[in-house]
Amino acid sequence: MTDTPVADDLAAPFRFEYDPATLRYGLDATRALDTELDAQGYNRALVVCGSTVGTTPAVMDPVRDGLGDRLAGVFAETTPAKRLGTAYDGLERFRETEADCLVAVGGGSSLDVAKIISILAATDRDPSAVGQALVDSGTIAVPEAALPPVVAVPTTLAGADLSIVAGVTAAPDTCPVDEPASGGVSGPELMPAAVCYDPELIATTPQPVLTASAMNGFDKGIETLYAANATPMTDATASHGLGLLTEGLLAFGNGDDDPWVYQSLTQGIMLVQYGISRADGTTLSLIHAFGHGLTRTYEVQQGAAHAVIAPHALSYLFEQVDGRRSLLADALGVSNADDPAAAVVDRVSEVVTALGLPIRLRDVDGPDRAAFDEVADAVLEDAFMANAPPELDPTQDDIIGVLEAAW
Repeated sequence: MTDTPVADDLAAPFRFEYDPATLRYGLDATRALDTELDAQGYNRALVVCGSTVGTTPAVMDPVRDGLGDRLAGVFAETTPAKRLGTAYDGLERFRETEADCLVAVGGGSSLDVAKIISILAATDRDPSAVGQALVDSGTIAVPEAALPPVVAVPTTLAGADLSIVAGVTAAPDTCPVDEPASGGVSGPELMPAAVCYDPELIATTPQPVLTASAMNGFDKGIETLYAANATPMTDATASHGLGLLTEGLLAFGNGDDDPWVYQSLTQGIMLVQYGISRADGTTLSLIHAFGHGLTRTYEVQQGAAHAVIAPHALSYLFEQVDGRRSLLADALGVSNADDPAAAVVDRVSEVVTALGLPIRLRDVDGPDRAAFDEVADAVLEDAFMANAPPELDPTQDDIIGVLEAAW
């Protein structure tokens, strides 16, 4: 006799609209960039990256070899600040090289700058007007004209690749604005045309950089499973991706440098992103809202913020709601535990410890306890909180309690 499924395990009615990038995965896949550009119909690519990536032969040699005659030039000036002024410098280089597409190599910063370059290339607005719009509204309008396509070649595990958003900042010393500004741009047009996932390129990234980025991608998978707008499709990809990431991150953190580790990490980060950034919203919620609250006005690195806060945010979540703890326990490989909620928290803490990431808020360049009220307000106001389980109704005291636990 077959057991009848529990109603809570069945999906509520939903609509899933998702237009992803073309995904290309494989060992040494970067050297097939020319084949992908040919399939997409692009002829001349401007590579967009940071100065470190741009001067690292282990990364750039495969990119140059892969693009071959389609390489129009390299713009190696992106920074984590994601400056609008940098994007305008990149736009000038894009036009000088007569490129028809952008290949973003590196982490999320380079991909975001490439997306902004793409937007600027398709608009005829004066730079001062674009800058003022960012100051006034916190965003830049995506033009109706077709944008030059972006092909992403990630070298980190931040999970910013299959995304329709981009962050951007502006400062008076780098751009025609009267005051500093920051914000984001969003639209289906910002989804990359293709993403090239190459484990051998991921393996070139220094361990501190890779571990710092890993928690961002790992937490994307975790949040996708308990998000208010989770679907069976994202359940499937996030669950399998979390399994691969958990195994790979624990091995990586324990010093295993075998090729399978990077293959597991690369496939895992690809899967946890699939379907989470859509025109009708994203699955990111509680942990990412905490991350934003901790990093928007403080120097703490995003991955470090996620490492510190994730176990405590999950403990709070499970105290308040179910949080799909059994599904998470299964994805993280601890389904046999008597207490799945505690097992999930312990498993996440195990990953953080294996990666050598900070476990206390007092040990990072973040807020002191006197600023917890301010941070809590920012967390509660963060747009990602709308994606938390609908039964969750956090108060400022709740958020401060999580911060105190993490302190």
